[in-house]
Amino acid sequence: MISLFIAFAVLIVGYLVYGRVAEKIFAPDDRKTPAIAVNDGVDCVPMKKWKAFLVQLLNIAGTGPIFGALMGAVFGPVVFLWIVFGSILGGAVHDYMSGMISSRHNGASIAELSGTYLGKAAKWFMRLFSVVLLVLCGVVFVTSPAGLLSKLTPDWMNGTFWAIIILVYYLLATLLPIDKLIGKLYPVFGVLLIVMAGAVIGGIIFSGGKFTIPELSLQNLHPKDTPIWPYMFITVACGAVSGFHATQSPMIAKCIKSEKEGRSVFYGAMISESVIALVWAAAGVAFYGTTELLNNALANGASNVVYEISTGVLGTFGGILAIIGVIVCPITSGDTAFRSARLILAETFRLDQKKIKNRLLITIPLLVVGGLLTWFAIANDSGFQIVWRYFSWSNQTLAMVALWVASAYLLKKGKYRFGSLLTALPATFMTAVSVTYILMAKEGFKLDQTASYIIGTVAAASLLIVYAIFLVKKNRTSENKIV
Repeated sequence: MISLFIAFAVLIVGYLVYGRVAEKIFAPDDRKTPAIAVNDGVDCVPMKKWKAFLVQLLNIAGTGPIFGALMGAVFGPVVFLWIVFGSILGGAVHDYMSGMISSRHNGASIAELSGTYLGKAAKWFMRLFSVVLLVLCGVVFVTSPAGLLSKLTPDWMNGTFWAIIILVYYLLATLLPIDKLIGKLYPVFGVLLIVMAGAVIGGIIFSGGKFTIPELSLQNLHPKDTPIWPYMFITVACGAVSGFHATQSPMIAKCIKSEKEGRSVFYGAMISESVIALVWAAAGVAFYGTTELLNNALANGASNVVYEISTGVLGTFGGILAIIGVIVCPITSGDTAFRSARLILAETFRLDQKKIKNRLLITIPLLVVGGLLTWFAIANDSGFQIVWRYFSWSNQTLAMVALWVASAYLLKKGKYRFGSLLTALPATFMTAVSVTYILMAKEGFKLDQTASYIIGTVAAASLLIVYAIFLVKKNRTSENKIV
């Protein structure tokens, strides 16, 4: 339990110290943000800082920091290290830079920013890649809450019934101005989410010794001997580093009223999400006692695990309240996933989103595709796991690209040239994770483990060398200008 409290403390210190480092390197100023300069009444709408923070938290804190953390906990308490340091050094920096760079480009998506700083080919790749990721994300965030809701309602209200209801809600949330539905509901849901996470961890801590949170260990406790590298770093995505956030931060970048609010909104929301991930990782191991029992429980579905932990720790009434919080969490990321996809496609085809017909033209096909994939996930026993695996890998790959975009931005525009190491180092790390995983995973190329490790390391090192060459050139150019 001491390790968990230390982990919480390190996250807070990380926000106060490393968050300021990131802020200093980016150097926010008093220029007008899109919420002020554009203010179109649909997507670019001013929000108060506290409301922007809660909306950002709900956007990014979907199923990932709950289901991902539970699956990551199967590796043992070593997962605490990845959640804490992955968030401080990678995920929160990733979210902050994605949001702030977008703000300086009138709320442009990660796809457009990729084109600006990595080239035209990168822009088109990211347009396709990010839309696919967002649709997969939306599907994940339909099936998981639908499964939980079906457990709390009569039999005729099954997973399919709730999936349809959720998709109808997604239609409204994707189409309506951001301040009409999302801006009003999310602050309430944000408070509920925080209270529920607190209730679960409080129930475990004050259980009178019934549940024991294990102390930190570097040992791999996965019952199937699945290697920590790179599997744990893919499995726990949204609680540490998540490319999905690079699609969400630009949406809130359209709503902040000042660049100086960015650290609280973007960096702060990621740290808060990591706290939630820590809660569920600790709860998973503490409740089941061993990683083997946790893994066996997960074989019946992550939704079942959430239900068992919530009711087992807080009782029937408290468990239902906790599950409501867990249901809200993914739904409030699924709707913004489709909303972000709409915005990216609108940029691609240059469709003015002030007109409702243009929003419908994009939204309807998106939700039809999402509905078909949701049907596949519900109709097949392993459908959710298949969708989740591809979502997790594409999620981390998008994070890798977003961090390289931020590195290119800082090289070109940054006040401190070497400050781009802030993003280049985690970008290198995520490159190694993503490349290694897709080479050795069964849903990838199924290569030998050693070969995958070598190729993944070489790929990451190669990009770091390319970055270093550009860094040296930029500094030489700056020195020559000074002389």
